Amino acid sequence: MISLEELQLAARNHGMPLESLRHELTPPGLHYLLVHYDIPVVDPAAWRLTVRGERELELSLDDLLAREPVTMPVTMECAGNGRARLEPRPISQPWLSEAVGTAEWTGVLLAPLLAEAGVGPDAVEVVFTGLDRGVEGGVVQDYERSLSMADALRDDVLLAYAMGGEPLLPQHGFPLRLLVPGWYGMTSVKWLTRIAATNEPFTGYQMTHGYRLRASEHDPGTPVTRMEPRSLMVPPGIPDFLTRRRFVEPGRVELEGRAWSGWGEVTEVDVSVDGGSSWSAAQLGAAPGPAAWRPWSFVWDAVPGDHELCVRAHDETGRSQPVEPPWNVGGYANNAVQRVAVTVA
Repeated sequence: MISLEELQLAARNHGMPLESLRHELTPPGLHYLLVHYDIPVVDPAAWRLTVRGERELELSLDDLLAREPVTMPVTMECAGNGRARLEPRPISQPWLSEAVGTAEWTGVLLAPLLAEAGVGPDAVEVVFTGLDRGVEGGVVQDYERSLSMADALRDDVLLAYAMGGEPLLPQHGFPLRLLVPGWYGMTSVKWLTRIAATNEPFTGYQMTHGYRLRASEHDPGTPVTRMEPRSLMVPPGIPDFLTRRRFVEPGRVELEGRAWSGWGEVTEVDVSVDGGSSWSAAQLGAAPGPAAWRPWSFVWDAVPGDHELCVRAHDETGRSQPVEPPWNVGGYANNAVQRVAVTVA
């Protein structure tokens, strides 16, 4: 049973309706959303971003808007996507498979700002602090995450102030958020207020306890980082209101969806119409950008009866979606194949 606490989380956050996979770029209101604590109310005129290295920069929103803008389409997925399908179910935001979206983000590159602040030879990480504050694991904290210097200095890490050509919505981090293409969404700190280079690894809660792959409560685990390969299907036909079982007519049915991986380009998508007993290759289309999902399509000759449709992705590094979900304490990175129940009649 879903607990009252999980229901509260599910009411505050939302996934992307899977029929929205038809959009190459997800409309902002349909993009998945996860808010850890409360949504801060920010006065853009008073807001400042502090960047600390060997020197300290203080930047207003106008200062950032005056810099050369960079726009890129990026697919972002929550690390807990698929958590609710695990047994036993980890207790947290009960995601099924809809915690994903692809948006066109605009902002300024992080690396030049770090260069202006001066990164000393002993710096090992960069810490990002948001304005959202709460209690987690018994720890009172600002939401903070860190990246290694190598990851922070990548040429695609963005400080984003716009989504879909418009200022960030409050729930998506207005006025500024970090955007790290290829990584799960917890990395892209929202309501950004401070960036600091440090000479030692950051030991905040979100790095040392939250978002780690752990086999047991006593396992220190390994950090969650890049998105595992995943493909999702637009559910075909029409749904039953309660169960979401799909109903289609016999004959030619074109299945479609999107696939992505944070480790490299998706090179193959397979579709099964018999619950995974046999697989056939789908046709792949072009991604709107190197950090965004690829479209795929597959023609199914639907015959009367009940069917279970499945889809799985493979990327250029050799990673593939598993048939059975991998379990861990936090319910992270569950990229098991999608299954869609369909009645053809």
